[in-house]
Amino acid sequence: MSILLIPILGVLLFFVVAAVFLHFVPLGLWISALAAGVNVGIFTLVGMRLRRVPPAQIVMPLIKANKAGLDVNVNQLEAHYLAGGDVDRVVDALIAAHRAQIPLPFERSAAIDLAGRNVLEAVQMSVNPKVIETPVVSAVAKNGIELKVKARVTVRANIDRLVGGAGEATIIARVGEGIVTTVGSSTDHKDVLENPDHISRTVLSKGLDAGTAFEILSIDIADVDVGRNIGAELLTDQAEAEKRIAQARAEERRAMAVAKEQEMKAFTQEMQAKVVEAQAEVPRALAVALKEGHMGVMDYYNMNNVLADTQMRETIAKAGPNTSARIDEQKK
Repeated sequence: MSILLIPILGVLLFFVVAAVFLHFVPLGLWISALAAGVNVGIFTLVGMRLRRVPPAQIVMPLIKANKAGLDVNVNQLEAHYLAGGDVDRVVDALIAAHRAQIPLPFERSAAIDLAGRNVLEAVQMSVNPKVIETPVVSAVAKNGIELKVKARVTVRANIDRLVGGAGEATIIARVGEGIVTTVGSSTDHKDVLENPDHISRTVLSKGLDAGTAFEILSIDIADVDVGRNIGAELLTDQAEAEKRIAQARAEERRAMAVAKEQEMKAFTQEMQAKVVEAQAEVPRALAVALKEGHMGVMDYYNMNNVLADTQMRETIAKAGPNTSARIDEQKK
């Protein structure tokens, strides 16, 4: 039995060694590279395995680049992969730029890819410009009429400014700002409705693509709708506010008048109380004067006659002037 196990163990050991060898030495990939005319050493492929770089993700893009006539080497692709870049996408972008005769060196393409931008999409956008549709922008003309404007911006990628350049959101914000400024400077909203291309020319002349990763080719007004009469609403709100202020002031004056009236009533009641109190002292004072001899009985009767006559005249005055005239005639 031991003699039979030796050949079996030898065969198993051979397959294990062969599997390990083929894992570290991708002969099939090396043969494909040689067939494509790409000079990649077998030890270079083994080194990729040791550096945990999948050889297929380096060799296959290298074959594509070589067939397209690009000057790219293994070290550049492997370094870009180790930096976290997408090697296949970078090579595709280089091939597309080469076919479109757009100058794009490998270093710039790798930098754009590592910056987080899709370099292949940028190259395609340079060849085929992209249309960005802005959301509805509300702007108010000088006559107070609101206009709702929607625009389409045709942009082309600027490869030289892809690294560090602003994106689509900045383009949309700047175009919206230009629309608001242009409509706001118009005297009448009808001028904008009659000549919407005036918005396009004014906004386009502002150089809105400065500092962005795009080049604005055209700005076209897609739709203009008439909204609310903001001026009338503001005047209405102002009038309502002034009305409330006037009502508040009137209420304040009324409250002050009521308070003044209450104060006068309290003062009148106080004075009446003092008069009653003073009148209550009159009989006592008369009694003291009679008792001490300062006033005679006839003086007292004369004073009562004067008081009675005064009271009668007051009653006649309240009854009217005709009654007073009749009484005077009777006395005559």
